[in-house]
Amino acid sequence: MNLDRREEQMAQHLQNDMSETEVFWKGNSEKESTNHSGGHESEFADLEYLRGFGNHFTTEALKGALPEGQNSPLNCPYGLYAEQISGTAFTVPRKYNQKSWLYRIKPSVTHEPFCPRQPAHENLMSDFTDSSNSTVTPTQLRWKPEDIPEVKTDFIDGLFTICGAGSPFLRHGYAVHMYAANASMENCALANADGDFLIVPQQGRLWIKTESGKLQVSPGEVVVLPHGFRFSIALPDGPSRGYIVEVYSGHFQLPDLGPIGANGLAEPRDFLTPVAWFEDENISGYTIIHKFGGQLFQSKQDFSPFNVVAWQGNYAPYKYDLRKFCPFNTVLFDHADPCINTVLTVPSEKPGVAVVDLVVFPPRWLVAEHTFRPPYFHRNCMSEFMGLICGTYEGKADGFLPGGGSLHNCMSPHGVDTPTYEKAISEEPRPSKIEGDTLAFMFESCLIPRVTFRAMDSPKRDLDYYKGWIGLRSHFDRNNTPEGVRRCT
Repeated sequence: MNLDRREEQMAQHLQNDMSETEVFWKGNSEKESTNHSGGHESEFADLEYLRGFGNHFTTEALKGALPEGQNSPLNCPYGLYAEQISGTAFTVPRKYNQKSWLYRIKPSVTHEPFCPRQPAHENLMSDFTDSSNSTVTPTQLRWKPEDIPEVKTDFIDGLFTICGAGSPFLRHGYAVHMYAANASMENCALANADGDFLIVPQQGRLWIKTESGKLQVSPGEVVVLPHGFRFSIALPDGPSRGYIVEVYSGHFQLPDLGPIGANGLAEPRDFLTPVAWFEDENISGYTIIHKFGGQLFQSKQDFSPFNVVAWQGNYAPYKYDLRKFCPFNTVLFDHADPCINTVLTVPSEKPGVAVVDLVVFPPRWLVAEHTFRPPYFHRNCMSEFMGLICGTYEGKADGFLPGGGSLHNCMSPHGVDTPTYEKAISEEPRPSKIEGDTLAFMFESCLIPRVTFRAMDSPKRDLDYYKGWIGLRSHFDRNNTPEGVRRCT
């Protein structure tokens, strides 16, 4: 069994009273013994993980709980139930097949009938084939960070959708959500029947219980909660905020490396999956919330859903520390395309075209000669949603804040703002480093997203975003002939 405690030991020392940048990078200060979720740090201390991406794992919380030689014996060890969860169709090619066998105290089917959750979640959208809940615009959009709610709000109620395309009914598309919350989920769990959640916390750690085990996820890490898994999120640091991309079209994969070779970018060894852990508790009125077709349904049961004593398979939640990403960059001239920083991808049916890419912009050296080093001006057939975890993004001198976001839709022009451009062309290009207090990311998609009315009408929308480019002046001078060019008379 591969174990990794280093990430947890670092994350456990984060304090909620630091600034956002300090929370992400400081890492070794003392922390309080209690937390805002009402629990104790010891519950999530020294968590153990299984290393690797897409591996077939075996893990048991009680020795001998995994059946030997078969998946579904007549009588499982310890009197457990065998239950399979399939993340892909049975008949997809073996290299794409994802499934796990769970050995649990009671099966997940042991619950009352589902009914619509009341009141309905008005800020959560999934079906973008319905034009009544969203709009389209080519205008470049930017949002300031969402305020943490003043009233008690857990992860589910703190969700709100920014944009998306496609529909879970068609099993194709994606959605970008954000969350702002201040309370832990209590006596309830969420399962997403629409697709995978990839969560990027920006403020506050997440303590996540899943049917596969427990994870602690800190700002600077991402976590994937696959289609169908039940999970509950506690907020040990209280106020919490972050980003989510939800994918209806398959699952995340590591990108091919091509001419890069066998090493680099996100290494499979750095992906961490929880070891088996279980609760054997009778809990009257425990609520299972089921996201289905973009709507929330709920059901009651009398036990914890986190009762899986052992499991084996290649379908499970996992996390990744973005600080472990090994970036590649230009070492002589010109600017590499942002796809060189792809962490994970969900490919479409067209080779080389993604339904969603997760791209990271980490600390790195810039050394290109006689080159405009910031991101170039661009019009893209892909659509780009960007977020900032901490620090200052290299392409925007001001206005793009940690916890905020921007959307540059298909073929909408974008690029650095005026101060960044003027500074870049006036400075001598010496080797420089994007320092370690900066981390930005992008969700990029071949699909054209519709934007929710909530996002368009939000008071956090930066209506002056366009002004960052209005100040770009003309530097054209027809009399300034390039060296070596004969001037026409």
